[in-house]
Amino acid sequence: MIIPVILCGGAGTRLWPLSRKNYPKQFLPLLSENQTLFQAALIRANKISEKNSLIICNQDNRFLAAEQIKTLGIDWAEILLEPVSRNTGPAITLASLKVLSEEKISDAILVVMPADHFIENDIEFEKSIKSGIEVARTGKIVCFGVPPIRPETGYGYIKKGNKLQNSKDETYEIAKFTEKPDKHIASQYIDSGDFYWNSGIFIVKASVFINEMNKHEPELVLACQLGIDNAVRDLDFIRIDADSFAQSKNISVDYAIMECTDKAVMIPMSSGWNDVGSWSALWQLKKESQNGNVCVGDIITDEATNSYLHSTSRLIAAVGINDLVVVETKDAVLVSSKDKVQNVKNIVNKLIEENRNEQHSHREVYRPWGKYDSVDIGERYQVKRITVKPREKLSVQMHHHRAEHWIVVRGTAKVTIGKKTVLLSENQSTYIPLGEVHALENPGVIPLEIIEVQSGSYLGEDDIIRFEDRYGRLET
Repeated sequence: MIIPVILCGGAGTRLWPLSRKNYPKQFLPLLSENQTLFQAALIRANKISEKNSLIICNQDNRFLAAEQIKTLGIDWAEILLEPVSRNTGPAITLASLKVLSEEKISDAILVVMPADHFIENDIEFEKSIKSGIEVARTGKIVCFGVPPIRPETGYGYIKKGNKLQNSKDETYEIAKFTEKPDKHIASQYIDSGDFYWNSGIFIVKASVFINEMNKHEPELVLACQLGIDNAVRDLDFIRIDADSFAQSKNISVDYAIMECTDKAVMIPMSSGWNDVGSWSALWQLKKESQNGNVCVGDIITDEATNSYLHSTSRLIAAVGINDLVVVETKDAVLVSSKDKVQNVKNIVNKLIEENRNEQHSHREVYRPWGKYDSVDIGERYQVKRITVKPREKLSVQMHHHRAEHWIVVRGTAKVTIGKKTVLLSENQSTYIPLGEVHALENPGVIPLEIIEVQSGSYLGEDDIIRFEDRYGRLET
């Protein structure tokens, strides 16, 4: 049995301000208007094996993943929720243990793929995967090396060793792994002809992976096993036990076993792979317009060259610039030279240190019932534009520190305040006093839009006591 495993836990900090903790790059349509990187990975997984995919996802992004799966018309993907981020080592361990616990098939083969990578040539990708599956059947742990085309400092590298004997295709032992070298060393690697970019794609029997992890990281396996044993099903998700999983080490699969095991091999993969790890990578991948610029959104240029310009909500006018990245969102603007975009993560770290909202959320926030846009905020007040999808409902809730006014601007609202329920249409409004239990629902067939005006001493999203919620969000 072949089981694709899609890893969705990445934060994509180097693509800030578009990619953020609560809306990371894998769920963004960065290279296609109609498809996200995650959805492209789902389609590749479907070609490898229908109705067997396993998705490892951060619990904060569970509704994004479920919605994008639903949009593709897919109903066969199983979603494991990581309660905390613990890197690829524990994530693949969870997948392996889950497969072994349910299927009891010792030779089930996992094809592990990150959700946030780009593959240009699907035919070559599928050929490489088929070769890797055959090698994995022999008990090897297969990773894929991408022939480097430039001295990239944002990728890990694999040095190939001796060619594997009796191998039908090019399969090599691994001499060593190197994590993100500087430009001088990366240039030496390319000149040698012995190094490949580490694609982060693996193929391995579930039983082989767990056996190797037990040799090198037994405590990690124990923590993950307890997480699986104490997991609970929540709607379309499987929630891994938080207390157990939190005890697992935060470690990549490369450090956990690939650098230690004698079973690791590498297969070269020429499929136009890119990890879309920076704005300069997007500039290289997108179709260039005049003067070497990539323009996304409302852009006007004059004597601008070789730049990446991305607007989401307003006009960007660029005059006389060269080799720059300018990215605009509703609440932040990034300006960087193209050769320094790897340092965007340093900006994100500063935002985290200052506990700023811009590091984890956009002004427009998506929820399973719809979305809201924080239009304005000041001392003791906040204004939001809320959109509720047809037939969806917000939780039954109350707030300790704020009152709310709702004005309907489109559609019909079913409003419950205390024991009273009323229908409100366009231009009608209502008031929810502080401490009153209330709910909002869209009973209609078109989206409901309301303007919400909050007032009070504290307006944070954690001031929500949920009494009933159809999406299982009673933990707040």
